[in-house]
Amino acid sequence: MFFLRLWSWQQLLLCLLAALILLPLVVAFLTSGWPPGSLVEFELLPKEGWSWGSYLQAWHLGHFIRAFGNSTLVALGVTGLQIFTSALAGYALARMRFPGQNLVLLLVLASLVIPFQLLVIPIFMILRWGHLINTFGALILPIAANGFGIFLMRQFFLTIPVSLEEAAALDGASRWQILWQILLPLSRPALVTLFLFTFIGEWNDLFKPLVFTTKPELITVQLALANFQEQFTNDWPLMMAAIVISTIPVALVFIVGQKQFIRGIATTGVKN
Repeated sequence: MFFLRLWSWQQLLLCLLAALILLPLVVAFLTSGWPPGSLVEFELLPKEGWSWGSYLQAWHLGHFIRAFGNSTLVALGVTGLQIFTSALAGYALARMRFPGQNLVLLLVLASLVIPFQLLVIPIFMILRWGHLINTFGALILPIAANGFGIFLMRQFFLTIPVSLEEAAALDGASRWQILWQILLPLSRPALVTLFLFTFIGEWNDLFKPLVFTTKPELITVQLALANFQEQFTNDWPLMMAAIVISTIPVALVFIVGQKQFIRGIATTGVKN
C-alpha cells in the first residue's frame, strides 16, 4: 500500500511538471485564437469565439513555405553530417587503440564547454575566404561535427559486446563492414537520440542564419519568427500563431522518435 501511495505521488509530481512545461505552449495556442491586432485579455478563450485569421495572416507574412523548406534542408544536412562524423569518431574512440586516445577524448569533451558564439569571428572569416557567406554551406558546414554526438556514439558503442565484432572479423569482415553492417544497426536508439537533438537544435537556431546570411531566399523559421517582433509594440495573436506554426514540425518529429530517444538516453553512458 505504501509503494502504491508513493507511486501515485510520483505520477502526480510528473503530471504537475509536465503541465508546467506545457503551460507556455498552451498560453501561446490560446492567444493565437484571437483575431489579428486585437488586444489580448486574460481570458481562457477569445470573447468573440475562436478565429483562424491570425494563422492565415502569419502563414503569408512569415513566408513559412520557404522558411520550412530552408530550415528542413539545413537541419537534415547538419544532422546527416553529424551522424556520419560522430559514428566514425565514436567508433575509433570506443574500439581502436592509438597514441593520445585519452587526450583526444578530453579534447572532444572540452569542446562541449566552448560556446559557438566565441568562435563566430574566425568561422566567419573562414566562410568568407571560402565564398560561403549567404549560402547553405555557411549554415551547415561549421557544425558538421559535434563533441556531444561523438561522445554519445562512443558511449553507446561501449555497451555493445566486443564478441559480435570478433565473430564478424573471423568471418572476414573489415572494420568498415563491422561498423556499418553490425554496430550502426544495433545503435538505432543512439542514432535517433542524436538525430532528435541535432534536428531540433538546428530548427530552433537563430544565431547562424542571423550572422551568416542576409538574402531573403535563405530565410529560416527562426528568422521568420524574428520578423514578427516589432520595436515598440507586438501583435500578440499574430506572433503566437507564428510560434505555434513553427512548433508543429519539431513536435511531430519528437513524437515519432520518442521511444527510441528514451531508450538511447537510458542505455548510454553505462561504461566508462
